[in-house]
Amino acid sequence: MPPFLGLLVYFVLMLVLLRWSKDPADSPALWVPVIWLLIMSSRLLSQWLGLVQTSAATAFEEGSALDRAVFLLLIILGLRILTTRNLNWAELFARNSGLMLFLVFTLASVMWSDFPYISFKRWFRDLGTYVMVLVVLSDPHPLIAISTVIRRFSSIVLFLSLILIKYYPGMAIVYDPWLGKPEYVGATTSKNMLGVVCLISGLFYFWDTLGRWPERKTPEARRVLVANIALMAVTWKLLMLSNSATSQGCLFLGCLIMMIVRSRWAKANPRLVTTGIPVGLAGLALLDFLFDLSSTVAGLFGRDPTLTGRTGIWDAVLAVQTNPLIGVGYQSFWMGGRLAAVWSSLNAWFPLSEAHNGYLETYLNLGFIGLLLLIVFMLSSCRTVFRQIVVSPHFASFSVAFWTITVFYNLTESAFGASLLWFVLLLCAIVVPLSAEVPWAVVQRGRGTAPQRYMNRPVHVLTEKGVR
Repeated sequence: MPPFLGLLVYFVLMLVLLRWSKDPADSPALWVPVIWLLIMSSRLLSQWLGLVQTSAATAFEEGSALDRAVFLLLIILGLRILTTRNLNWAELFARNSGLMLFLVFTLASVMWSDFPYISFKRWFRDLGTYVMVLVVLSDPHPLIAISTVIRRFSSIVLFLSLILIKYYPGMAIVYDPWLGKPEYVGATTSKNMLGVVCLISGLFYFWDTLGRWPERKTPEARRVLVANIALMAVTWKLLMLSNSATSQGCLFLGCLIMMIVRSRWAKANPRLVTTGIPVGLAGLALLDFLFDLSSTVAGLFGRDPTLTGRTGIWDAVLAVQTNPLIGVGYQSFWMGGRLAAVWSSLNAWFPLSEAHNGYLETYLNLGFIGLLLLIVFMLSSCRTVFRQIVVSPHFASFSVAFWTITVFYNLTESAFGASLLWFVLLLCAIVVPLSAEVPWAVVQRGRGTAPQRYMNRPVHVLTEKGVR
């Protein structure tokens, strides 16, 4: 098939699948966060147009005026949408105090950064992530909005990646300069990013399929299930091509968690689930710290015991002098002399720009104080998502799974901050209170034949009297 025809088939399939899975309550405003996620999950507009810097280090420090304009426009549109929503801002900040403390500290850290202007630009850009999350969660039908946003961005990126790998390999496949080994990146910028897209997509479509399966005899559910199966097949193929071990392991773990939370045993023993999963995670973390469990498991599965060189990266970044209490400033570690020092110590031939450990990355940039505030937020978000097992069991299986894999994923990759995983975690963990109760009639209006399971809000419980 000629490449042009392949692209045409891609667009037709994408439109058909999006049409089949469209919900009557979808809001046009959701395209703003979808576009934001498309940029985060694929490539910057300047990269698609070929307007990239010749030096990787220069690219990290300077950025692109075109990309800044696009981000600024999306942030302005997001804020404009929020002004039309009846958010209770004071309660919003109070109910998410852990996250607010972390954000305030990241902003304050700009002052002691070696590159304060660049650090502030990155902080402001990343603030857009939180604006987009609020656009989704403040929607009149937040659970439908979450499903719509994830489905739209993932299906577009998945099919585009498949087409690019098939017909435009020069854009979608990169090669190891030493070994000549191909790495499949698709529409993204790295194999790990492609793995993250597949991880989020696989978890979402698995969760959505489980929820719709009891209604599989209805025409509406049958169409969406067909779309889910097709997208899961594409997801699995791309995940295997990406060869991202972290994403593969987290996808398996997330699906397992979903099945546990949705089981009859979990419904009969919700307290055991809410305590058992966090305690199990803490136990695994302790075993890994004491006995280097991750390297042992990697060796058992035929993987590099050094986690593909990550242990060497961790040693190299820890050898660089930083302020252990407050770090070097928001997203400032991988700039200037520190960047050159790490590249030199590792003899890096590739543009390394992360520590491949979210907790270590946070420590380098924000010190022990920033890491402590991050842990406080993760603990508070744990309480939020595990509460949903009782009040919103359908969404709980998704949110609990995502919280769990975020904890695990950051052991070997950096995903705290402006990343796809962080975005989805915020969708599960942020509490968005409204300034007034939403009458049940308003909630029902425009839903059409939306399934009954979507009546559960991710952060509140809908009752006949309104939002509780």
